Amino acid sequence: MKGRLAFQKWAPKGARWTDWVRPVPFVLIDTDGRLGTMTNPTIPNVNYIEGVHKDTAIFLDLPGYESVKEGLALASLGWRPIPLYNGTNEQPGAMALVDNHTIESALLWGATELQKIKIPTDAPPVFLLDSYRTHRHKMNVSVFDNSWDIYPQDIPSAEYFLRHGINKIIVRGNSIQIDLQRILYTFQKKGITTLLTDGLEKPKEVSVKKPPRKNR
Repeated sequence: MKGRLAFQKWAPKGARWTDWVRPVPFVLIDTDGRLGTMTNPTIPNVNYIEGVHKDTAIFLDLPGYESVKEGLALASLGWRPIPLYNGTNEQPGAMALVDNHTIESALLWGATELQKIKIPTDAPPVFLLDSYRTHRHKMNVSVFDNSWDIYPQDIPSAEYFLRHGINKIIVRGNSIQIDLQRILYTFQKKGITTLLTDGLEKPKEVSVKKPPRKNR
């Protein structure tokens, strides 16, 4: 499957929230001669939530392609998975901080799996992130820094969420990373509740602390 077709499977026309699917990894699929290998291409069970909550969006902040797998599990429950991966690939001969090759492979695999799942056009969103995205490294000529952050313009605004009935956001991960914290802090002030789950416990409401000012 080509990257363009895979993108269309993840971002079908007429479905809500798909305008936020990031095209970067799908463009790279067709030019990347080093697609990684998924070591465990299976869809996991999800126990921290049952069914669909129309007033809730989920952010899966998991290592590498694990969010693709769990996103498909939630898709089978009626959620709309929205990939937000925005990292680039290293040039030949360089070492990268973030492995995007296996994520590209997972998106191809996931596009095939999505064809088996019927998702309502107005399904609530589950946003897919790579928790390794914020890996940083001191400058070195042999290392390609392809780390990345998520910014407010990468996702719907608080007003857009509220307009479409979303007043809760679940973060699935070990913690709320600083880039997402900056966004959710402003959402909190506008009336959107944040919950956190490690995938084992049920989501619990948390108060998002004011993040430190970003260095310029």
